[in-house]
Amino acid sequence: MITTQDKELLVKKGITEAQIAEQLACFQKGFPFLKLDAAASIEKGILAPDAEEQKKYLSAWDEYKNTDKMIVKFVPASGAASRMFKNLFEFLSADYNEPTTKFEQTFFNDIKNFAFYDDLNVACQRTAGKDIPALLEAGEYKPIVTALLDVSGLNYGALPKGLLKFHKYPEGARTPLEEHLAEGAMYAAGKSGKVNVHFTVSAEHRELFKMLVDEKAEEFAKRYGVDYYITFSEQKPSTDTIAADMENQPFRDKDKLLFRPGGHGALIENLNDLEADIIFIKNIDNVVPDKLKADTVTYKKLIAGVLVTLQKQTFEYLELLESGKYTHEQVVEILQFLQKKLFCKNPEVKNLEDSELAIYLKEKLNRPMRVCGMVKNVGEPGGGPFLAYNSDGTISLQILESSQIDMDDPQKKEMFEKGTHFNPVDLVCAVRDYKGHKFDLVKYVDKATGFISYKSKNGKELKALELPGLWNGAMSDWNTVFVEVPLSTFNPVKTVNDLLREQHQ
Repeated sequence: MITTQDKELLVKKGITEAQIAEQLACFQKGFPFLKLDAAASIEKGILAPDAEEQKKYLSAWDEYKNTDKMIVKFVPASGAASRMFKNLFEFLSADYNEPTTKFEQTFFNDIKNFAFYDDLNVACQRTAGKDIPALLEAGEYKPIVTALLDVSGLNYGALPKGLLKFHKYPEGARTPLEEHLAEGAMYAAGKSGKVNVHFTVSAEHRELFKMLVDEKAEEFAKRYGVDYYITFSEQKPSTDTIAADMENQPFRDKDKLLFRPGGHGALIENLNDLEADIIFIKNIDNVVPDKLKADTVTYKKLIAGVLVTLQKQTFEYLELLESGKYTHEQVVEILQFLQKKLFCKNPEVKNLEDSELAIYLKEKLNRPMRVCGMVKNVGEPGGGPFLAYNSDGTISLQILESSQIDMDDPQKKEMFEKGTHFNPVDLVCAVRDYKGHKFDLVKYVDKATGFISYKSKNGKELKALELPGLWNGAMSDWNTVFVEVPLSTFNPVKTVNDLLREQHQ
């Protein structure tokens, strides 16, 4: 039953009652597992360009950058870093005071190697009256962690990852936000030397991000010889999803409907709002210092070169199909391109007449396009590349999470576990059609690919609804191509001790 108070809340958020009904129905019926054809591999759907092809793609990107096209680097940066410090929060609440687990011992043994060490030292003097060496000497470990995580010290437990000091440089430490500015200058600068970077941030941290940009952008512009145009957006309240109780009824907290953020899939709306031709997407914490950026930059340019090469060919074919002046041989050639270069197959098309086939081809080619880097599987958790069936009977490349796969089916489980590659979130997207109009990206989301998780609020269990993930179901109906990229381009920071890995030193 929707009350007057509920209606006011919905209006404020920009959510309709029909959306609520649709979301509650998802809790009721759940989400189907995706039907898999095969795990993608070098033999099936992942490109591994040789040296000659690499050269061709790199020069295609350099050529594209010298046009008037709009290139944007899009960085999802709203997540808080609290999960990065999970082990340290546990240490603070543990009933022992000395580092006991391997994680805790590593943290304190190598504490001097963190880029935030100098700041932490000052915070310890302020909050505990001693510097770090004196606290370690006295066996006072917890005050150091408190100074790192608590609002009285550096407040790292509540800040987003983008604002934490990750890497040391002679001129001072750098945050991921700054590393993304540096990266943008190296592969995403347009003809005029302008670098467009867009960060999605949470409302509470927007001001801090802006302050850091105001403080640093000019220094980076001088260092790399570029101009920056840096923008921010927040997840829209209209993409929040309703929470449900265990009976699939709306969950209420103090008589008010409870809404939760819809996960990174909500950011398809932010992506859709950008004025751009080509958009690079990469997570905020996957950055390395300048001395290790060469591979990242080369492969970013490479996958962008693959994208613009495929896009150019796609546009030529679409213009030919639109003209109506094509031969049977040309239709067959376009079908081969769709199947062999864009990895989109439909067993039924062999029965179509040329005119029907032309309609099918036009529909399949005239979609947003993305090229995604895939790294070899080294047992890191996360989604993987698959050939999966779509609701229209086609088979295409998709990035799937384990929750979308029926792990009770031994065959599917084996496919997932034996996958040769996984997804490091390394995408380049083309978001305009062959006439130069922006695609409405929201129309290409597969709504049947969300998932349900279990949470609690004030001790009461609830179900939460996650929207189709940004690079999963939210881009399900795009033309997708996978390219193998080296593991050196994937350096995420999941825990604070990951910053001690050589890639971050």
